[in-house]
Amino acid sequence: MDAIIGTGNISKRQYGIKAERSLSVPMRDNVEIDVDVFRPNGEGRFPVLVSMSAYSKDLQSARIWPTGSSSAYHRGVINTAIEAGPTEFFVRRGYVHIIGSVRGTGKSGGAYGFHGQKEIKDIYEVVEWAARQPWCNGNVGMLGLSYFAVSQQMVAVLQPPHLKAICPLFAITDCYRDLHYHGGILSANFLTKLLSLQFLDVHEEEIVALGELGNEAFNEAVAKTLSDRDICAIPELVDALKNPTQLGNGARADIILHPTDGPYWRERSVVNWDAIQIPAYVGAGWSAYYLHLPGTFRSWANLSVPKKMVVGPMLSLDRPFYQYQWEILRWYDYWLKGIDTGIMEEPPVKIWVMGADEWKMTDDWPIPGTRWIPFALHSNGILCEMEPWPDAAPSTFVDSPSERGSLWYHSPPLVENTEVVGPIALNLYASSRGTDINFFVSLWDVSPNGDTNFLTRGWLKGSYREIDIELSKPWQPFHPYINPKPLIPGQIYEFSIEVMPTGNLFRAGHRIGLKISCADMEEHKTTMDTLHVGHVVSQTQNKITIYHDADHPSHLLLPITRGNIIGSFLSGGDLRLKT
Repeated sequence: MDAIIGTGNISKRQYGIKAERSLSVPMRDNVEIDVDVFRPNGEGRFPVLVSMSAYSKDLQSARIWPTGSSSAYHRGVINTAIEAGPTEFFVRRGYVHIIGSVRGTGKSGGAYGFHGQKEIKDIYEVVEWAARQPWCNGNVGMLGLSYFAVSQQMVAVLQPPHLKAICPLFAITDCYRDLHYHGGILSANFLTKLLSLQFLDVHEEEIVALGELGNEAFNEAVAKTLSDRDICAIPELVDALKNPTQLGNGARADIILHPTDGPYWRERSVVNWDAIQIPAYVGAGWSAYYLHLPGTFRSWANLSVPKKMVVGPMLSLDRPFYQYQWEILRWYDYWLKGIDTGIMEEPPVKIWVMGADEWKMTDDWPIPGTRWIPFALHSNGILCEMEPWPDAAPSTFVDSPSERGSLWYHSPPLVENTEVVGPIALNLYASSRGTDINFFVSLWDVSPNGDTNFLTRGWLKGSYREIDIELSKPWQPFHPYINPKPLIPGQIYEFSIEVMPTGNLFRAGHRIGLKISCADMEEHKTTMDTLHVGHVVSQTQNKITIYHDADHPSHLLLPITRGNIIGSFLSGGDLRLKT
């Protein structure tokens, strides 16, 4: 059972499997890391694929029929955590697969540190331990998505001599921006779900903030945070702060107590991109706009090595994850076995275009030839290319615990198919009755019958509005998130909001929809939707005013890759006489 792809040169399914479970790998500080080793039962030496996480190690290699992510439980653990990749597929084709528990989890010693440098250095040592074994040919890669992918580029920065290529699909490269503080707003729901004993197989964990501050200052920081009404509206956050030493609360408390970017977050992010000297295949899916997608595009922009990128459909990958097995095999066959699979002769970027439901192959990202067209926000709820008038009236909405208001803006019905693929920015002029605003902006495809299809979202806490000009692009503002400045009530500010990239074909007759609110309260339609929403929201009543006049030209900057040559028609193309 083998595919014929590209040159037709690809590893064949020819081996049985030999499993060695719960082997101990000694670390530099005498902590022992627990791993399972699955290897071909034939003679010779083979490349190794390393998979490490804080999830249940035993669950990763279980023979479980794939189901939708977050749709089933196995041995009491939600199936989303089964992410190490298809062990049997790779081992039968001549790879050793090592699946291990990071320190402080499973049977591994030490204390869990949530993607800290101890964890990354441990994986470095597992890679080098594997290379020394008599069944290894000296070439090591890494396998797995999400948690298993997050560490790959951080390990590559340390340059283990035998790590020859990586494939961080559905990874994160900035734990502050991609995972926990979207636009500076704490993603509370995801925090409480991800960092829970439902997911993590933790037996001991460290509290970084306690070591940084000492007991007295730590308790003061906790007390100050507990005076925040927005934080205290979420019981799980309060429990983590009041009981930080309770198992499962350590990392939660650390994340809550580090609300601005800084050393804690830089340790858990890819910083020194130039240190990565090995080939990388990065990727994600459009549904991961709140998690894996930003890191994928950041990797593409910063890596200066042989690289490829794939961005797939809105659907989350099934668990156990197997969908990319042939693509990964071709990648590692080329880099770890020296087989000319033809993968490097193909277009380096593969983008799934929603709406068209087909792949777009290109040489770079953003796609060469992209036109960023400003669509102005108008006071009548219209979103179009026409520039605003000097005396255009503003629009307002109320945000409070009892009334989560919003504003909608729609383009006219499009008269031509219009493809929007790339990074997006919303430049918004607004004022507030309060001293801060939590902006949640979302992009929608609206069908002729009014059905709405969610595409992507952007966030920004108003007090973090400062941007770094040197690191920003017109279509992608960069916020340092280090020096929050409260708003002056009634004063008009310009807020540059990064909206996560999307790829969608708006068909003729459809409208482009933009929603602006201060909460993510949309109805949940799938199990994955429950992870997208549930950020911290304001518990103080506020009134937000959006301006649309010539001096305050609020606009959405959209990346047009096909269509929209002459602009949309406010008439919608309707030429019938009006009576």
